Amino acid sequence: MKAAPFDYVRAESLEHALDCLHHNGMDAKAIAGGQSLVPMMAMRLARPTVLLDIDRLPELRQVSIETDRVRMGATTRQRTVEHGTELHAALPLVRDALRWVGHIQTRNRGTVGGSMVHADPSAELPLAAVVLDATLRLQSQAGGERQLSAQEFFLGPMFTATGETECLVEIEWPVWEGHVSTAFDETAMRHGDFAMASAACQLALDADGVCRRAAFGVGGVDGTPLAFPQLAEQLVGYRIDPGMARELAQAALQQTEPGSDLHANADYRRHLGVVMLTRVLLKAAQAHRASPELQR
Repeated sequence: MKAAPFDYVRAESLEHALDCLHHNGMDAKAIAGGQSLVPMMAMRLARPTVLLDIDRLPELRQVSIETDRVRMGATTRQRTVEHGTELHAALPLVRDALRWVGHIQTRNRGTVGGSMVHADPSAELPLAAVVLDATLRLQSQAGGERQLSAQEFFLGPMFTATGETECLVEIEWPVWEGHVSTAFDETAMRHGDFAMASAACQLALDADGVCRRAAFGVGGVDGTPLAFPQLAEQLVGYRIDPGMARELAQAALQQTEPGSDLHANADYRRHLGVVMLTRVLLKAAQAHRASPELQR
């Protein structure tokens, strides 16, 4: 199947892009990497009458690494983050998540913002955004700028809080202080396929392996990726052991509502979520033991 007919507009500036969205509303779709939108158009699940190319706008590709945050333009290539040494140090969980995103060719073209706006509940970058409590900045010609937390941004499968005339322009990722351990894991029919369940975890540990800060979440087991900040608070002040990890994973997955499909029914998907979340909690907790920084 081929895409339905559409008009193509290449934005010359952010103002031009916002003007196009303002005048075309829900009939227009912004495109940069196209790794999510183009397949949807080919299957006619998305049928924009105007395709707005924002890929060449330099203001949407800026990356700024600051002490407590990383500001990342929406059209930043996934490969830029994957191969950026300084970004690895600032956002280790995002690095871990990117290793599971599609294939090399997907990450070469795919953008960080494109994955966010597509909002696949199994996608890796939205899960990392929810776990880290990232902030997404939206802009429109009429309404100006507004900011939403990742939890507020993702509303359902392939559904976000982006308005009809709004464009995602920037993602702001918090940077944690001190030594941070991270882990990301998922299970799929094949590497690069949509995950049946995924889990992500970031911990701040002291030299004795005691948790001082924690964040974790799961994807693929509900309509949106989910984080569990109240459960994560229960890890603070403790060394994480297998019993604690599994108990918290079970408590987290009880708060989800998995769907059933040809790959897994709801009960099995919840079981996978427990396994994945237990695994990443233990992997992140044990990572400090192998850290040269903490062994000095």
